[in-house]
Amino acid sequence: MPRFGDRLNSLLSVRVRPALGSAVGLSMVVVTVVTFGLVHDSSARVIEALVMVVPVVAAAVLGGQRAAVFVAVVGTLAFSLIIPPFGSPRVELTQDVVALVVFLAVALAVGSVVARRVEALGHLEEQRELLMRSVSHDFRTPLAVISAATSDLMQSPHYDDATRAKLQSIVLDETDRLDRLVANLLDLSRLRSGQLEPHRQAVDVGELVDHVTQRLRRVLVGVDLRVELEPGLPALQADFTQMDQVLTNLLENAVRHSSPTGVVGLTVVTTSSSVRFSVTDEGPGVDPDEAEVIFQPFRSGALPGSSGVGLAICRGIVQAHGGTIRVTGRDGPGAEFVVDLPYR
Repeated sequence: MPRFGDRLNSLLSVRVRPALGSAVGLSMVVVTVVTFGLVHDSSARVIEALVMVVPVVAAAVLGGQRAAVFVAVVGTLAFSLIIPPFGSPRVELTQDVVALVVFLAVALAVGSVVARRVEALGHLEEQRELLMRSVSHDFRTPLAVISAATSDLMQSPHYDDATRAKLQSIVLDETDRLDRLVANLLDLSRLRSGQLEPHRQAVDVGELVDHVTQRLRRVLVGVDLRVELEPGLPALQADFTQMDQVLTNLLENAVRHSSPTGVVGLTVVTTSSSVRFSVTDEGPGVDPDEAEVIFQPFRSGALPGSSGVGLAICRGIVQAHGGTIRVTGRDGPGAEFVVDLPYR
């Protein structure tokens, strides 16, 4: 027998449909009115009100907040038929009106709360599925490469020094890639829990850029990386490690989506109130409709080979520093990611 959690997940995996929720809610209202029409003489008004809320909850679960509001209003009109004299919408101007107003307020509140909760659970389930898909995709490739290279080294001890060095370099590259993936997932967890707070210090921009490019030297092998730093850049009050991760993710993203002969650029200049980092590539670019989507966790848009975790981390870190990050098109092919960090 399937567990309750599995049935709930199955329910939440179905897209909320307002028409379905409204139809089910209205059907339940009709059944409730007919039922109380048979037993209304022996039923308490408070019980009738509580039972009439059930269709609103059903509409909220199946159809969302709009369906819940619609059924709540119809349910209030139907409730007026239940109030004596039964079958007539005529009500007294005292307690009956108060009862209807209270019922409508309660029904709307319950429906809204249930609808928001169901939406949150559905979003959580979607994020869980995206996480599992992302992890299985991103981890499988480097693990397969490491396994293959290690097996070759163990089974073929007579490789020449150049071949052995190449295989060892492959293992190191893929190990570093796994390390960056794990770091991004951990930071995403801290970001969602509100624990990704920057530990600010004076950061020399030139030192930061040099540190990042040196650490990514194996990733940048064969890449035409062009770095341009404006002279006299001011120091940033920032978290060195977190900004290192922002530039690392942006550069790795640019390399991943550039052609083998493309150019990756890193430019740092000052504006009137910020230090601006620009990372450019000559890849397929980003559709304007996906300019916001790619910064959402596990949403890489149409970009192949990307889980979307890195860009989500970049936005979280930049916003924690009081800055902004955006992606724009270029005159030629490719995309440009622009980060503005205040320095005043």
